Amino acid sequence: QVQLVESGGGLVQAGGSLRLSCAASGLTFSSYRMAWFRQAPGKDREFVAAMSWSGGNTAYADSVKGRFTIFRDNAKNTVYLQMHSLKPEDTAVYYCAACQESKATYEYWGQGTQVTVSS
Repeated sequence: QVQLVESGGGLVQAGGSLRLSCAASGLTFSSYRMAWFRQAPGKDREFVAAMSWSGGNTAYADSVKGRFTIFRDNAKNTVYLQMHSLKPEDTAVYYCAACQESKATYEYWGQGTQVTVSS
């Protein structure tokens, strides 16, 4: 049974930093592309960042480029999202997702962790 468990969310002031973690189990973590998505109240879920199985390729939403960094530790089956210079518009539930590199859609999702940025 595949599980993705996010942690690290919380309340932070604008300009602050947070690091989210996503611990994976039940899959061959090093074979999966990992990503972060987010969903703000009343909005659709949106892509934030992704990293290939090897860590060699990354992608970011324009809204977070230069502020967020995705990285992974395959030995710990964990992917991280380091967030700096947080803005109130970053407030959302953040979800971790996993996708086999050969597939186009993310097949496994975590339960989400709330990030709230106060102004």
